[in-house]
Amino acid sequence: MDMPTSLILARAQFAFTISFHIIFPVFSIGLASYLAVLNGLFLRTGKNAYLDLFNYWKKIFAIAFGMGVVSGIVMSYQFGTNWSVFADKVGPVLGPLMGYEVLSAFFLEAGFLGVMLFGRERVGPALHFFATLMVAAGTFFSAFWILSVNSWMQTPAGYAMNDAGQYIVTSWWAVIFNPSFPYRLVHMVLAAYLTTAFVVGAVGAYHLLRDRTNVRARTMFSMAMWMAALVAPLQILAGDEHGQNTLAYQPAKVMAMEGHYESHPNGAPLILFGIPNPAEKRIDYAIEIPKLSSLILKHDLNAPLAGLDSVPVDRQPPVAVLFWSFRIMVGLGFAMLGLGLWSLWARWKGVLYDLPWLHRAAMLMGPSGFIAVLAGWITTEVGRQPYTVYGLLTTAQSASPVQAAAVGTSLVAFVVIYFALFGAGMFYILRLMREPPHAQEDELSPIEPIRAGGIMPGPAMDAEGHLSPAE
Repeated sequence: MDMPTSLILARAQFAFTISFHIIFPVFSIGLASYLAVLNGLFLRTGKNAYLDLFNYWKKIFAIAFGMGVVSGIVMSYQFGTNWSVFADKVGPVLGPLMGYEVLSAFFLEAGFLGVMLFGRERVGPALHFFATLMVAAGTFFSAFWILSVNSWMQTPAGYAMNDAGQYIVTSWWAVIFNPSFPYRLVHMVLAAYLTTAFVVGAVGAYHLLRDRTNVRARTMFSMAMWMAALVAPLQILAGDEHGQNTLAYQPAKVMAMEGHYESHPNGAPLILFGIPNPAEKRIDYAIEIPKLSSLILKHDLNAPLAGLDSVPVDRQPPVAVLFWSFRIMVGLGFAMLGLGLWSLWARWKGVLYDLPWLHRAAMLMGPSGFIAVLAGWITTEVGRQPYTVYGLLTTAQSASPVQAAAVGTSLVAFVVIYFALFGAGMFYILRLMREPPHAQEDELSPIEPIRAGGIMPGPAMDAEGHLSPAE
């Protein structure tokens, strides 16, 4: 069924703005936790290198956080202009959840952000560390509430409909902790940590290629590679669990992701690559492994899997988009795992800082987390089509009765402003990353490391943070 031009433009506008927006909160979630870890390590060990890295990355965090806030405001604007019917019908359910995000997350972040950025000398190391923890907690709470909102749209629960045709809450517990929420929360938070790890690793690798003796570059690269090696396999396992949940509640999405136009009663193949052919309802030039999809999805080689031939045509998501976005996400996930394993081998051999090809690979993988997040988000949102609230409210029913010209004009304005504003911000972030991390003597305030058994001296380091010969 052909969609009106205004609906196509409204969807394009929301897709454009959310794609810009999502990369900043994802980076902020991971970077806030990384800053908390650096601050805690400085308090515990007294090594100035950790404080220098904290001061280095906090500037980048401040810019990313600001751009995330600004780009997020536009979302509420579009709910009122392009998606007013959606806002009216689901407002009693989703409105309070978004309000809780502001009260419990944004206020927490904003309240302690100034202390984290500028207050260490004024409030002391301990309270400054507490402020950093609160900012990190605020970013997590923000992810909690926003993912609860999105998950309810994917797997609605705990609702009823009133006489005005609005969805209302019958159980807040069921609404917040809807069936897909735990899987989405874990998957997204791990994605944020991995995204940040590969950015930090890329910056560390860049500076190691220029100077292998830079202690701060070594530190950030080592920490990032530990995160890649430990979290990437966890993310793959979390993704598998998320897939099982999606198969149970949104089977058509999984059918499109897998490229299964036809049902397979005796075990479905895993299609690695191919070209979706919507007109002929098949995957052309398919490279597949027999029955592996059934093994992955149902842990049984011969388990039957339904295909899109069991779903009405007007309820099928677009296969081509999902087929490729899903493979991009999964492919990058395994590439992350490969780099993490390579770093473990290099660490075991004692050459983690001496392998230029490892460092070049880490630089190449720097933006991989953002690409994987965007691919995963496309898979999630496009796979929900033709619904905004799965099984209840279609996208066509959700749109405002506005003229295509009005939506098109605002879309052009968003494109111009976003590329100018956020392009400048991202350019400045890259400039900051090009600068090598170094000692910031004006900000140093050496303290004795805090140990579980009392106060003990940390490793001997010179003013630049390099280990002394005795170390």
